[in-house]
Amino acid sequence: MIDIREITVGESYGCKFRVKNIPLDEFGRPGGMLSLADLPIASYGDYEGFGFLKQRDTEQELVIVIDEKSDKEFVCEYADIWDVDTVEVITE
Repeated sequence: MIDIREITVGESYGCKFRVKNIPLDEFGRPGGMLSLADLPIASYGDYEGFGFLKQRDTEQELVIVIDEKSDKEFVCEYADIWDVDTVEVITE
């Protein structure tokens, strides 16, 4: 579960993102050291997902994205995020 206290104060933004050339398991999920499951690395490739913007660096044009499915953080370039829009975070 994403800890909303880690998301910066102000508007919350969601986006689709791509992480290039990372280890993937047989199901196409981030694998190796990026996984808690004990599955071997099946290949290297690009991973795409939906996530929440946690932080951005305007000088280097980088963002930290928290993946919605795995709660893992990925560093992406501006060119590798799209469909950026405001989101409403609901806690129950």
